[in-house]
Amino acid sequence: MDELLINWEQKAQEQQKANKQFLQKLQTKRGRGVEKLLPDMHDEAFSHVDCLKCANCCKTISPRFKMPDIKRISKYLGMKESAFIEKYLRMDEDGDYVVKFSPCPFLDADNYCSIYDARPGDCENYPYTDSFDFIKRPNITYLNSTICPAVFYVLEKLKKVTRL
Repeated sequence: MDELLINWEQKAQEQQKANKQFLQKLQTKRGRGVEKLLPDMHDEAFSHVDCLKCANCCKTISPRFKMPDIKRISKYLGMKESAFIEKYLRMDEDGDYVVKFSPCPFLDADNYCSIYDARPGDCENYPYTDSFDFIKRPNITYLNSTICPAVFYVLEKLKKVTRL
Protein backbone atom coordinates (compact mmCIF):
# COMPACT_ATOMS: atom_id res chain seq x y z
CA MET A 1 0.00 0.00 0.00
CA ASP A 2 1.23 3.49 -0.82
CA GLU A 3 2.24 5.45 2.29
CA LEU A 4 -0.18 8.20 1.31
CA LEU A 5 -3.06 5.79 1.91
CA ILE A 6 -2.02 4.71 5.41
CA ASN A 7 -4.64 6.15 7.79
CA TRP A 8 -6.19 8.00 4.85
CA GLU A 9 -9.55 8.42 6.64
CA GLN A 10 -7.92 10.24 9.54
CA LYS A 11 -5.82 12.36 7.17
CA ALA A 12 -8.93 13.26 5.15
CA GLN A 13 -10.69 14.40 8.32
CA GLU A 14 -7.68 16.42 9.48
CA GLN A 15 -7.29 18.11 6.08
CA GLN A 16 -10.96 18.89 5.46
CA LYS A 17 -10.62 22.66 5.45
CA ALA A 18 -7.44 22.72 3.34
CA ASN A 19 -8.89 20.24 0.84
CA LYS A 20 -12.11 22.20 0.50
CA GLN A 21 -10.17 25.43 -0.11
CA PHE A 22 -7.87 23.74 -2.63
CA LEU A 23 -10.81 22.35 -4.62
CA GLN A 24 -12.60 25.70 -4.64
CA LYS A 25 -9.44 27.47 -5.89
CA LEU A 26 -8.95 24.77 -8.50
CA GLN A 27 -12.49 25.27 -9.78
CA THR A 28 -12.06 29.06 -9.83
CA LYS A 29 -8.93 28.70 -11.93
CA ARG A 30 -10.87 26.31 -14.21
CA GLY A 31 -8.46 23.51 -13.49
CA ARG A 32 -5.45 25.16 -15.15
CA GLY A 33 -4.84 22.11 -17.28
CA VAL A 34 -5.06 19.77 -14.29
CA GLU A 35 -7.73 17.72 -16.03
CA LYS A 36 -4.98 16.38 -18.32
CA LEU A 37 -3.26 14.86 -15.27
CA LEU A 38 -6.37 13.14 -13.96
CA PRO A 39 -6.43 9.95 -16.09
CA ASP A 40 -2.86 9.00 -15.10
CA MET A 41 -3.46 9.90 -11.45
CA HIS A 42 -6.67 7.87 -11.54
CA ASP A 43 -4.78 4.84 -12.85
CA GLU A 44 -2.05 5.32 -10.26
CA ALA A 45 -4.59 5.59 -7.44
CA PHE A 46 -6.36 2.42 -8.50
CA SER A 47 -3.07 0.56 -8.68
CA HIS A 48 -3.06 1.00 -4.88
CA VAL A 49 -6.79 0.82 -4.09
CA ASP A 50 -8.89 -2.34 -4.40
CA CYS A 51 -12.57 -1.40 -4.44
CA LEU A 52 -13.58 -4.92 -3.40
CA LYS A 53 -11.61 -4.56 -0.16
CA CYS A 54 -13.21 -1.21 0.57
CA ALA A 55 -16.73 -0.72 -0.86
CA ASN A 56 -17.09 2.29 1.43
CA CYS A 57 -19.08 4.12 -1.24
CA CYS A 58 -21.64 1.32 -1.37
CA LYS A 59 -21.76 1.15 2.42
CA THR A 60 -22.20 4.86 3.13
CA ILE A 61 -23.67 6.83 0.20
CA SER A 62 -26.24 6.24 -2.51
CA PRO A 63 -25.98 6.87 -6.21
CA ARG A 64 -28.75 8.72 -7.99
CA PHE A 65 -31.05 6.37 -9.87
CA LYS A 66 -32.18 8.15 -13.03
CA MET A 67 -35.06 6.78 -15.08
CA PRO A 68 -32.79 5.01 -17.60
CA ASP A 69 -31.06 3.33 -14.62
CA ILE A 70 -34.39 2.33 -13.11
CA LYS A 71 -35.62 0.88 -16.43
CA ARG A 72 -32.38 -1.05 -17.00
CA ILE A 73 -32.09 -2.42 -13.44
CA SER A 74 -35.79 -3.32 -13.23
CA LYS A 75 -35.49 -5.29 -16.46
CA TYR A 76 -32.28 -6.94 -15.19
CA LEU A 77 -34.06 -8.01 -12.00
CA GLY A 78 -37.26 -9.02 -13.82
CA MET A 79 -39.34 -6.48 -11.91
CA LYS A 80 -41.78 -3.77 -12.87
CA GLU A 81 -40.30 -0.31 -12.53
CA SER A 82 -42.91 0.72 -9.98
CA ALA A 83 -42.19 -2.37 -7.85
CA PHE A 84 -38.44 -1.69 -8.02
CA ILE A 85 -38.93 1.92 -6.92
CA GLU A 86 -41.28 0.91 -4.11
CA LYS A 87 -38.99 -1.84 -2.81
CA TYR A 88 -35.58 -0.17 -3.05
CA LEU A 89 -35.78 3.58 -3.59
CA ARG A 90 -36.90 6.82 -2.00
CA MET A 91 -36.81 10.38 -3.27
CA ASP A 92 -34.23 12.62 -1.61
CA GLU A 93 -34.40 16.35 -0.86
CA ASP A 94 -33.10 17.16 -4.37
CA GLY A 95 -35.84 15.13 -6.04
CA ASP A 96 -33.51 12.28 -7.01
CA TYR A 97 -34.17 8.60 -6.45
CA VAL A 98 -31.67 7.04 -4.03
CA VAL A 99 -31.60 3.76 -2.09
CA LYS A 100 -33.81 3.67 0.99
CA PHE A 101 -31.09 2.47 3.32
CA SER A 102 -27.34 2.04 3.57
CA PRO A 103 -25.50 -0.10 2.83
CA CYS A 104 -26.75 -0.49 -0.71
CA PRO A 105 -29.17 -3.43 -0.92
CA PHE A 106 -27.27 -4.71 -3.96
CA LEU A 107 -23.94 -4.98 -2.11
CA ASP A 108 -23.17 -8.62 -1.37
CA ALA A 109 -21.23 -9.83 1.70
CA ASP A 110 -18.08 -10.19 -0.44
CA ASN A 111 -18.39 -6.53 -1.57
CA TYR A 112 -19.46 -7.53 -5.08
CA CYS A 113 -22.45 -5.77 -6.64
CA SER A 114 -25.35 -8.07 -7.43
CA ILE A 115 -26.48 -5.75 -10.26
CA TYR A 116 -23.00 -4.82 -11.52
CA ASP A 117 -23.86 -5.45 -15.19
CA ALA A 118 -26.84 -3.08 -14.93
CA ARG A 119 -25.61 -0.72 -12.18
CA PRO A 120 -26.58 2.97 -12.14
CA GLY A 121 -24.52 5.42 -14.17
CA ASP A 122 -23.36 7.12 -10.96
CA CYS A 123 -21.83 3.83 -9.80
CA GLU A 124 -20.22 3.19 -13.16
CA ASN A 125 -18.54 6.61 -13.17
CA TYR A 126 -17.71 6.87 -9.46
CA PRO A 127 -15.44 8.29 -8.11
CA TYR A 128 -14.99 10.67 -11.10
CA THR A 129 -11.23 10.86 -10.53
CA ASP A 130 -10.52 10.57 -14.25
CA SER A 131 -12.91 13.25 -15.48
CA PHE A 132 -13.37 17.01 -15.37
CA ASP A 133 -16.25 16.44 -12.90
CA PHE A 134 -13.51 16.01 -10.28
CA ILE A 135 -12.72 19.73 -10.70
CA LYS A 136 -16.12 21.00 -11.81
CA ARG A 137 -17.93 19.76 -8.68
CA PRO A 138 -15.66 20.69 -5.74
CA ASN A 139 -18.22 20.04 -3.01
CA ILE A 140 -18.88 16.52 -4.23
CA THR A 141 -15.18 15.81 -4.75
CA TYR A 142 -14.50 17.10 -1.24
CA LEU A 143 -17.16 14.77 0.22
CA ASN A 144 -15.87 11.87 -1.88
CA SER A 145 -12.35 12.45 -0.51
CA THR A 146 -13.67 11.43 2.92
CA ILE A 147 -15.40 8.33 1.50
CA CYS A 148 -13.07 6.94 -1.17
CA PRO A 149 -9.33 6.38 -0.71
CA ALA A 150 -8.75 6.81 -4.46
CA VAL A 151 -10.27 10.31 -4.37
CA PHE A 152 -8.14 11.20 -1.37
CA TYR A 153 -5.07 9.87 -3.19
CA VAL A 154 -5.70 11.88 -6.37
CA LEU A 155 -6.48 15.01 -4.37
CA GLU A 156 -3.25 14.74 -2.38
CA LYS A 157 -1.21 14.12 -5.54
CA LEU A 158 -2.82 17.14 -7.22
CA LYS A 159 -1.99 19.35 -4.24
CA LYS A 160 1.66 18.37 -4.62
CA VAL A 161 1.93 19.20 -8.33
CA THR A 162 -0.40 22.20 -8.61
CA ARG A 163 0.48 25.77 -7.75
CA LEU A 164 -2.61 27.87 -7.07
